[in-house]
Amino acid sequence: MKIAVLSGKGGTGKTLVSVNLAAAIAPSVYLDCDVEEPNGHLFFRPKSIQREAVTVKIPAVDETKCNACRTCVEFCKFHALAMVGTRWMLFDDICHSCGGCTLLCPQQALHEVEKSIGEIQTGTSEGVTVRTGWLDPGQSSGVPIIRKLFAAESPLDQPMIVDCPPGSACIVMDSIRDADYCILVAEPTLFGLHNLKMVHELVRLFQKPHGVILNKCIEGDNPSKDYCLEQGITILESIPFDKTIGRLNSNGRILARELPQYHEMFTRLHQKIREVAGYETAADSER
Repeated sequence: MKIAVLSGKGGTGKTLVSVNLAAAIAPSVYLDCDVEEPNGHLFFRPKSIQREAVTVKIPAVDETKCNACRTCVEFCKFHALAMVGTRWMLFDDICHSCGGCTLLCPQQALHEVEKSIGEIQTGTSEGVTVRTGWLDPGQSSGVPIIRKLFAAESPLDQPMIVDCPPGSACIVMDSIRDADYCILVAEPTLFGLHNLKMVHELVRLFQKPHGVILNKCIEGDNPSKDYCLEQGITILESIPFDKTIGRLNSNGRILARELPQYHEMFTRLHQKIREVAGYETAADSER
């Protein structure tokens, strides 16, 4: 079962939920798809790390064939190509590797070469297989790294927890595309509600079974909880605003490994998701 954890912005508690859920239900697989700022490894501190480079294809020119017709420059909507006089130029950091320029070149002067954009690191931590995607600074898209993270072979009998990038951009869409269930993490504020609506719209668009974890809850108004009740969204758990959580989190400790009550809570969360997802699958089959 693949469970994706997402939120409308960073700092909501997405990694807190992902890391603790993977740790509580080990053996499991943890995928850190927040490739611009992966931080799950800071908690797991995986051992026996293996590294694998991730590359994309970018165009290169054979200057003996190029006649400076500008067909490729006018095609590229990302402005990654330029022609200065008769000199062909590539700004490879903003090239999206679509390959269109090489297909359209009338002189067949362009061909593709490999360029490294980051890497995948794989290690283990007390029964959790930890896979982390790293995007090199300045690169245009982490989607190729996320696709390679999912393509890596995983034990079929172990649950996979996907720590998604924040927001709802295309990189998040690739992170939830194969998910069996989505956890939306939200804060109990008006700003938190705005971000919850954003990712809620995304999982509805993808027709993914989903539920919400309300994080940093205190006494008083909770607009995110009210929205869940209005929309009929399952509230999976409410995590209190707790200084103990903040202290352990800031020290890179995993709650589910430190405190029995949180190990129990995240184990219960997994069981609840299995039941809810199973119910929804059965309900869909009867429609």
